[in-house]
This record gives sequence, structure tokens and C-alpha cells, in this order.
Amino acid sequence: MLNEIDLSRADLNLLVLFETVLDERNVGRAAERLNLSASAVSHGLGRLRRLLNDPLFLKTPKGVVPTDRARELAAPIGDILARVRSVISTAEPFDPSRSRRRFTIGTADGFSVFLPPLLHEIARKAPGADLVVRHMQMETALSDLDGRLIDVAIAPFYELPARFAAQMLYEEEFVVAARSGHSFLKEPTIENYCRMQHLLVAPRGDPSGVVDELLASRGLSRRVALAVPHFMLALDLLTKTELVCVLPKRFVEMHAKRYAVATAKLPLDLGVSSIKAVVPKAALMDAGLVWLLDVLGRTD
Repeated sequence: MLNEIDLSRADLNLLVLFETVLDERNVGRAAERLNLSASAVSHGLGRLRRLLNDPLFLKTPKGVVPTDRARELAAPIGDILARVRSVISTAEPFDPSRSRRRFTIGTADGFSVFLPPLLHEIARKAPGADLVVRHMQMETALSDLDGRLIDVAIAPFYELPARFAAQMLYEEEFVVAARSGHSFLKEPTIENYCRMQHLLVAPRGDPSGVVDELLASRGLSRRVALAVPHFMLALDLLTKTELVCVLPKRFVEMHAKRYAVATAKLPLDLGVSSIKAVVPKAALMDAGLVWLLDVLGRTD
């Protein structure tokens, strides 16, 4: 770790230089991006090497390649710079009408019903802002937020560590979906449900889920004939097979016009899921993110 003497010799610009050289893998191109001379970049790298006691970048005929130590430092240095940029960005009021910011949202496609109204509001109030939606698994959601891979996580969260803040977006219930005219839709009993061949949305490829646990508690079971990683793929497959699948009701309704799929009440009590937007509490200092959360809260 750096001691006080080391920190007194450190320069934040050296971290920016490190990040740029790592991106470009070329001292000349890094110098152009930073509006510096190549010799100034080389001098800065020399200071970094002495400070961190590692060569960091090795020369090759085509540029430079990072050492193992440089690769290890890439993520923490990127996190430090992201935090600094976030703090500096709060110095000026966020103006959505002039913003060119890119927001990154993590979610699963089954909980993407917020997107159409969100895009409408952004087009109306922040026409220069962009969105990136990353496919997110619940197991990695909080670490993705901690690592700043995403700005907001949207999913059915239940318990959260104290360092996170949650905003309720909407409530979701789950239904049994099948192609229009499917025999199950005419008699949606628990017995008939267990006789069906089932399609399961399982991002990790697990052959069973919460429904199977509920069935087992009643001495029942079902056959999961197919597991797929995404909700949209499941919806498409339902139109072409005799499979049935448990899906979020709002998700099915949003795509009802595009797919010949109908729903029936699930003959099990899964309860109602609260779909929430979650961010680190520290990120609430970011006026742009607070604005995004406010818009999300009005998209139901």
C-alpha cells in the first residue's frame, strides 16, 4: 500500500495517463488523446514506474503491452477515476436538456417493461442522453453495482445490504403462458399443469426453480423439457411448441400483439414480486442518476 510519503508524490494525472496508455496500447496515440507530447507521456510513465515499482508497459514493434501488474491495477485505477469523475460531475447542476451522458442499466429482458416509457421520457426531456442495457443475473447484480459496471440494477430484489438504496417501480405477478389454443388454457388446474411439458427460463442453466420447490412441497413434480437463458427466447418458442412456461404477466402483455401467446393463472401461489431500481447509496450524490431514478419512478 502507498504510505503518506508516496501519496504526497502521487499525481492524479498519472492515473489518467495510465488509463489512456492502457486503452491505446501506444504511447503516441495516448499522447494525442491527452494533448501531450510523446516525451511527456514517456516521462509520466517513468514516474508511475518508480511510484509503483513495476515496468507497467513493455515496448513491442507495434506499441506497448501491459505487464501482469498493470493488468491487476487496471480495475482499481478505473474505479478510482470513475469515482473522482462522479464527484466532479456533481459540482455543476445536472441539466437533462443539455446532457450527453450515457446511463447503464442492468436487468433481465423479462423485467424490461420500463424501457418504452423511459425512452419516451428521455427523448422528451434529455434528447442527448443515451442508454445502455446490460443483461444482468441476480447473483452478480450487487457486485456489478459496486464495480460500477452498471449505474442502476432493475429486478425483483427482496433483501439488500445497507449500502444500497431501492426505489419501487412496479409489482409483477407470474402467469402460465402457452400458445393460443393450447389445451392447458382450457383447464388450468394443478393436475393438468403437472402433466404438461415445461419450458423454464434459467440464465445459469439450472434444470429447476422456485416452481419446482413449491410443487415438491406438495408432493408434486413437473417435467422441464427445455431450459433457455432468456425470456424473449422462451416467448418465441412457446408459439412454435406445445410447451408451457411461467413468465412475468406484464412482460407477456407487452409483447402480446407480436406473439400468438395467451396466459392462464398459475395454480400455485408465487406471490407478487416488487420490481425495484437499486443503486449504491453513495451514488445518490450524482444529480444525473437521481434524475434518472425520478424518471424511472414515473414510468409505470
